[in-house]
Parts: sequence; C-alpha cells; structure tokens
Amino acid sequence: MAKSRNTRRERGADAAVVETVDGGLAQLLPDRDRARAWTLFIDGAPQSHVDLDDPAYLSFEYQRRLGHVIDLAAPPGRPLRVVHLGGGAFTLARYVAATRPRSTQQVVERDAALVQLVRRELPLDSGARIRVRSADAREGLGKVPDGWADLVIADVFSGARTPAHLTSTEFLDEVRRALRPGGFYAANIADGPPLAHLRGQIASAAARFPELALVADPTVLRGKRFGNAVLLASDLPLPTAELTRRAASDPHPGRVEHGRALTDFTGGAVPVTDAAAVASPAPPPSVFR
Repeated sequence: MAKSRNTRRERGADAAVVETVDGGLAQLLPDRDRARAWTLFIDGAPQSHVDLDDPAYLSFEYQRRLGHVIDLAAPPGRPLRVVHLGGGAFTLARYVAATRPRSTQQVVERDAALVQLVRRELPLDSGARIRVRSADAREGLGKVPDGWADLVIADVFSGARTPAHLTSTEFLDEVRRALRPGGFYAANIADGPPLAHLRGQIASAAARFPELALVADPTVLRGKRFGNAVLLASDLPLPTAELTRRAASDPHPGRVEHGRALTDFTGGAVPVTDAAAVASPAPPPSVFR
C-alpha cells in the first residue's frame, strides 16, 4: 500500500504530491508556467511531464522525439494500436489519444502503486481507449497478440536504469512478434561516454530489424555527456527525411543517424543476448541537478 504525504487535496491544487510507491519516492510537482501541468519524479529523477489542459504538449526532449515517431507512424489522424512499455504518468498515451482519437492503447507499468497515484492525481480522459496493466514489461508484452501493434514504445526505467531483460535480442523477438508488418519499434535509451550500452542496443536492433534510425542531441552522440537517444526500428523503410526535419526544428535540435553512418557509429558492437545482458548504466548524479 502506498503511503501518502501531503496530497493535493490536503494542501491545495497547486501543491506538490509526495508519495512512496513500489519504485521509490514519487513526487508530482506543479509546473509554475502551465496551469494544470505536473512533472513526475521518482527518487529525484524526472520521469514524465503532463499538461492536463494540453495533452499534446510534450516538454521533455526525448518525449518530443517519441512524439515525432507517433506522428509519423501513420497518416495524420489515423487511429493506432500502441503498446507502451513503461507508464510513468502516461504522457505518450495521452498524446496518442489527443492526436489520434479512437486509438487503442495498452500501457504496461510494473509499479502498481505508481499507477494508482497517477490515476488519482492525473486522471486519464474517460473516453480514451487506454488499458493499463500492472506487470513486468516483458511479461506484459508477451500477452499482446501476434501482429497486433502498429507501434511499440519502450521507455522503462527502474532506479534510472533500464532492466537487463529489456535490452536483449530475445526481448526484441517479442517486440517483433507483437508488431504488425511495417510497424514501428521505438526505444528511449539512456547512456553516456563511452556509449557502449547505446552501441550494443543498436547492434541488437540491427540483428532483428533491417531498418534503423537514431535520434539524439549531437553532444550525446559525440560522447560529451550523458543523455537520451531514441532508437527507431522497422522491417520497412523509415521516414528518415521527415524525422530529420522535425528533430532539427525542436527547441533542442536533435540529429538523426541512419544507414551507413549509423552502422559506423555502432563501431563493431555485438548484439546483446539474455545471457550477457546488463542494465543500462546509472546516470551520474550531476545529470539531475
């Protein structure tokens, strides 16, 4: 059972909510610049930003890039079938529901207490077709019917690290099974110099998908700092030209690598199997200051 400290109802609508969940100490802090917007932190690490008045607004850099993937997964307005591995505050599920009405979505979030907190404090639109399952991401993915999903998004962190069993080729076999032909797989990957984890994740995806693209801040790609990269994969050609244009026009411009340049960036890294998989590296303390 989650233990609540200082809920919004006790301290006022714009007060922070602090609550112990399965994954640590959760904080919902109000955004002073947007009337009904909140940022979710777990043990001090920012996880999600949600604007209840404008669910199509994406504040975090990596979530904007995943938003571009959602936009490009089908013609504008067409409903999608989406699996979200990792729930956070359901930011991207809300985005899909706002920009693609009638979409059907499954969110798999292991932290049941976090799900309860978010449902209570940041309720989902009652008309959105969003099913939330409290389960391990790989276990939940295994329950998705073959070829059901247009898009699978992996954004799973435990203690600011992606668990090892969600980094392997065997995990990607499950992703590919759940995707329809031509569907997209998108993963939020966090790494820093020397980028060994990121390179291994690209090599693993290349072992299972013929088409790849990577979007990240150029300083992250150069190994200058710890940060997030979005890896996109499919069995059909990707809309890399439009993705490049959109990433370049973001408030924090991103660079897109694909084809030979992405192969060169991988630098001979080998695919990661379940037997050799490890969790993604922990971010340095300075990242969240």
